[in-house]
Amino acid sequence: MDYHLAHRLQLLPLVILFICACQPVAQADPIPVRYTRGTIHGLLELRAEDGHVVASGDLVQVAHGSQVTAQLTFHFKDGSIDDETTVFSQRGTFKLITDHHLQKGPSFPQPIDLFIDCRSSKVTIGSTGKDGKEQLKTTQLHLPPDLANGLVSAIIENLRPGTAETKVPMLAATPSPRLFTLSIASRGEDAFSVAGAPRKANHYEIKIVLGGIAGVVAPMIGKQPPNIQVWTIGGLAPTFIREQGQLYQDSPMYTIELTGPTWPDAPASGK
Repeated sequence: MDYHLAHRLQLLPLVILFICACQPVAQADPIPVRYTRGTIHGLLELRAEDGHVVASGDLVQVAHGSQVTAQLTFHFKDGSIDDETTVFSQRGTFKLITDHHLQKGPSFPQPIDLFIDCRSSKVTIGSTGKDGKEQLKTTQLHLPPDLANGLVSAIIENLRPGTAETKVPMLAATPSPRLFTLSIASRGEDAFSVAGAPRKANHYEIKIVLGGIAGVVAPMIGKQPPNIQVWTIGGLAPTFIREQGQLYQDSPMYTIELTGPTWPDAPASGK
């Protein structure tokens, strides 16, 4: 089983809340599908900077022909939830159909409820008004055909070896919908181990490119989001294994990793 993170990178959507205007985003070539997605159930964990696990995650992905539905859910120990369901096509190239991302609870100072429907070119954002009532706002928006929401990990795993840089558009709720660009760059290989056996991981670095005035001002005022680090295993079935980045603007750095079950009767490590 190849435990892909088929949805997207979990840490991306809210780290650019300070964008002050929607800048034009250059359209890139669609990413060819080199490795199709299948039906899987993957287990993940989310760790804080001190190494403690703060949330457990499940990736449930089902493929019907060329259409894939992937749901990634993190349940936090404080009761918070981060849930994203992505529907996309993998016929020749990756193409987003719908993406619904929900973040709420004590871990999220700025909760979101973002729904993107590429078929109708509509973006719906849910928020809580000053009166405490839930509000929904739908915007008609030109959405690039290569929109990467929910598809960043799939894109990375399908990059050809030696690709120096790949740029893709992405959309975030800020609180109005805003488009920006992700610049994905290869950073070579890093060593890790599995049960003491040495392995090599492909390291990628993702920069959020704001562009225009926002791109000039953000670094000057300390608001440029930190780069996101992603590691995958290559070969016949490229697979996500690790990511480091923020959950929202000015949040601590978090780490997402694949994990396995812990059994109550398992022997202690090293014995």
